Amino acid sequence: MQTNLADFIKNTREGQEADAILRSCVHCGFCTATCPTYQLTGDELDGPRGRIYLIKQVLEGKTATVKTQTHLDRCLTCRNCETTCPSGVQYGRLIDIGRKVVDEQVPRSLAQRLLRNTLKELMTRKWLFTPAMRAGQMVRPLLPPFLKSKIPAREQAGTWPRTPHRRKMLLLDGCVQPAMSPNINAATARVLDALDVQVMIAPKAGCCGAIRYHLNDHESALDDMRRNIDAWWPILDLDNPDGKNIEAIIMTASGCGATVKEYGYLLAHDKTYASKAAQVSALTRDLSEILPGFENQLQQKLAGKRSLRVAYHPPCTLQHGQQIRGNTEKILRLAGVDVQLCADSHLCCGSAGTYSVLQPALAYRLRDNKIANLAATKPDVIASANIGCLTHLQSGTDIPVRHWIELIDSALHKVP
Repeated sequence: MQTNLADFIKNTREGQEADAILRSCVHCGFCTATCPTYQLTGDELDGPRGRIYLIKQVLEGKTATVKTQTHLDRCLTCRNCETTCPSGVQYGRLIDIGRKVVDEQVPRSLAQRLLRNTLKELMTRKWLFTPAMRAGQMVRPLLPPFLKSKIPAREQAGTWPRTPHRRKMLLLDGCVQPAMSPNINAATARVLDALDVQVMIAPKAGCCGAIRYHLNDHESALDDMRRNIDAWWPILDLDNPDGKNIEAIIMTASGCGATVKEYGYLLAHDKTYASKAAQVSALTRDLSEILPGFENQLQQKLAGKRSLRVAYHPPCTLQHGQQIRGNTEKILRLAGVDVQLCADSHLCCGSAGTYSVLQPALAYRLRDNKIANLAATKPDVIASANIGCLTHLQSGTDIPVRHWIELIDSALHKVP
């Protein structure tokens, strides 16, 4: 694709990146076949190819409109198109650049600004989000269906193991997951404890930065990333060969993992943090990348202890963002689980971070389609690997929806 970027962006870091991405697109249209929003609306501008043209026009100097903004807003950033694209177009990076430029040109309504700012400020601050979630859970039965669907019933985390082990890994506790589903990280710690690995948490680490970044507040998102690096660095102690020898930074939410793995790239321009960010990204692993290294131990400990039929929903941030497939299913099968992938398992469930709040009509159509396909496998449980997917799916079905590590934990410790 030929480009002629406007002066306002041509010589910037973002402009040079966008130019290279645009030039790699060959207009083939394979991306439209796997785009969830295009499949729903049938509108070319609600598919990757159409959005690429819209972004190209804006970067070449055409003034953005509300229509431009609307079509970019409707993108889930699921990155399914990246998996499909034969030319390797980095669409996820392009849409982030394009959205930010369009937002600078097209003022949002007061209602939109209030909603987006509330999401950015509430969800990313655990000290605000946790009490708000607790209050919501107390009055959950009285809430209207839309709000009730966003607030899962309160659950207990169970015990966190305290046994020290020679092998150590660091875990990102996250911002919303500890309040919405505290058992996920505790189950992770218990499973790894059974494998003689100690899981550590840096109390000052918080939101990975994804929420603010995908809401076009890039500078604040980069500050979130810097804060996490500062919180982790004394524990990682990579400058000291006699340090704590942390083997990996574990992600139990694939959305966070996809973002932290990009710290090195996103902070490459920051002289103070570039090297540290690159090392943090290199250490970051999704939980499904960690446990295959313990396959023999798990096989002995699990030995077919769970006779469940599980429909597994691989989050987009795992299968498309991180390009990780098959690991979770293999681990679950070690426990005797009958794992099923549903029809169109590559498609997004509609959660997509804050998307289900900002674009509820499309999000719930995608959710209902996904649940229908999952339910067709006749599962006892639906499993996934991202807190947003878990909550969104559970809001539309009575079938229990759990993080897959909870099933492994229950098998190891003989919990029903």
